[in-house]
Amino acid sequence: MNKNFINFHILISHSPSCLNRDDMNMQKSAIFGGKRRVRVSSQSLKRTMRKSPYYEQYLGEATIRTKHLSDLKKVLLQRLQERFDPALITKTLTLLAGKDLNAEVAVEGDAVAPWAVEEIAWFCEQVKRAEELKLDDKALAKQLKEQAEAMRRALAGGLDIALSGRMATSGLMSELGKVDGALAVAHVITTHSVDADIDWFTAVDDLQELGSGHLDTQEFSSGVFYRYASLNIAQLQANLGNAPREKALEVASHVLHLMATVIPSAKQQSFAAHNLADLAMVSFSDIPVSLANAFEEPVKAAPGFIKPSVRALLEYWQAVHTGYGLDEKCAQFALGHEPPKGIAKKDTLEKLKSWVIANGEG
Repeated sequence: MNKNFINFHILISHSPSCLNRDDMNMQKSAIFGGKRRVRVSSQSLKRTMRKSPYYEQYLGEATIRTKHLSDLKKVLLQRLQERFDPALITKTLTLLAGKDLNAEVAVEGDAVAPWAVEEIAWFCEQVKRAEELKLDDKALAKQLKEQAEAMRRALAGGLDIALSGRMATSGLMSELGKVDGALAVAHVITTHSVDADIDWFTAVDDLQELGSGHLDTQEFSSGVFYRYASLNIAQLQANLGNAPREKALEVASHVLHLMATVIPSAKQQSFAAHNLADLAMVSFSDIPVSLANAFEEPVKAAPGFIKPSVRALLEYWQAVHTGYGLDEKCAQFALGHEPPKGIAKKDTLEKLKSWVIANGEG
């Protein structure tokens, strides 16, 4: 029987860095197991994924996320000018947003919403057809509701909406555009407690004879991070207009690649922590299962953190798998770490991706 959830478990060691900062310019952190862990927010990781060259190559253009509708209108008029009349584009966006497109600033309290150019192009087609049939806005809305599946297929041009979901509170989008996300992404945390360092740095001014041109401090640290995400296959299929399972599995293979390779860009010109995953594990299961509790008791260095983190993850997987009688199909790719019984070994990330595409077979 096909399993509905795909769990992604990633361990990645980052050299000294500051990948995600708060409003005080300090590293984001969390208390877990009573100890401070360095954290990378799920929002930061998801944005890094959808803005990556890999995403653009294999999953398409990322959506435009904004609440500045006047600026969005300018982009759409430029992007769709060869396909639709400017007045039609403006009318379509006005109907979808239910807001004043001429406002120079966003309305206070408005949320940043994702807008997919090709989805809006699909709506332009429907509005154009409605004008030809002389339908009013109410009749148009009724007609659009009857085309839910076709509308969802248009989300293939804005796949991150199908993955992460969308909430809308006004206009036609509030009735037609709400999407339950298929991909749940956890905040990334270190497997061990972290005592951060403070870098006191200067910027030397070549034309200043004495002292420096700038003095400041920057918090940074290093550590092994656990990344976890869960993909609801049936939800992704529904979000894409009842796409076949094969399409969802193809998308899942690319999610795996992104989870194992992308890195937030913050302060990377100063730290260059361009590290790839040491372990990537994938399981097909009936329920989403995080393995974060493998690190509820912080891992101790022995002497480094990678090997004990891998060991803790695999031991906890075995305990949960056995204790709950989970009927999973599981495989892993790891750099120099052998999997326990029940987890298929894949020698490369590409082979693990192929295993995902093959529905956990082979």
